[in-house]
Amino acid sequence: VAERFSAVRLVHDIDRLYRPYVPAALAERLRTDPAAGELGGVRQEVSVLFADLQGFTAFSERADPADVISMLNSYWAVTVPVVVRDYGGLIERFAGDAVMVVFNAAGDQPNHARSAAGAALAMQREADAAAEGRPDWPRFRAGVNTGPAIVGNVGTAEQRSFAAIGDTTNTAARLQTAAVPGQVVLGATTAATLGDGAVLESLGTIEVKGKAEPVEAFVLVRLD
Repeated sequence: VAERFSAVRLVHDIDRLYRPYVPAALAERLRTDPAAGELGGVRQEVSVLFADLQGFTAFSERADPADVISMLNSYWAVTVPVVVRDYGGLIERFAGDAVMVVFNAAGDQPNHARSAAGAALAMQREADAAAEGRPDWPRFRAGVNTGPAIVGNVGTAEQRSFAAIGDTTNTAARLQTAAVPGQVVLGATTAATLGDGAVLESLGTIEVKGKAEPVEAFVLVRLD
């Protein structure tokens, strides 16, 4: 009995320590379907949200590293729960001041474009509230794009990561760079999918790094 109790406690401790490093939706999927952890992927229609902090490098140069971490954690503390809990996004990765979120990664979000767009706006609202009274803090800019991607796992047998790979993801990252702080910039497919209730401002076609042709882009002003 003592050995069984010790084993259960060990499993619980491991789960508690490692669970924050794995998106909750992905952890649950792996629990119910261990094969989902195998290397490789499937083609899936997704919406991808990229956001980063414009001015982060300059802020980091003049601020104490502890203040930089505190600022980032203050932002993530209010934006991540909204994006994940309220809109069903799956965080693919954090990269310093940037975050990539995938919607419909498991094929269970038919309105994923609207969810991604709504999450981006909500993220901006929460970040603005967190930064109130802190004019020196950098602000988020965001890009959202919808289309096909290969969703699955990349890496090795020893270490792997969940990923959504393809032109859809790359374009979402480029749309982000076209946004100014506080803005959400959408790709054409995302914009067309939103339908009534979406207030958009056209940016026309914009040149983006890595794309042979310009892409159509829109600023999302409001989503009723």
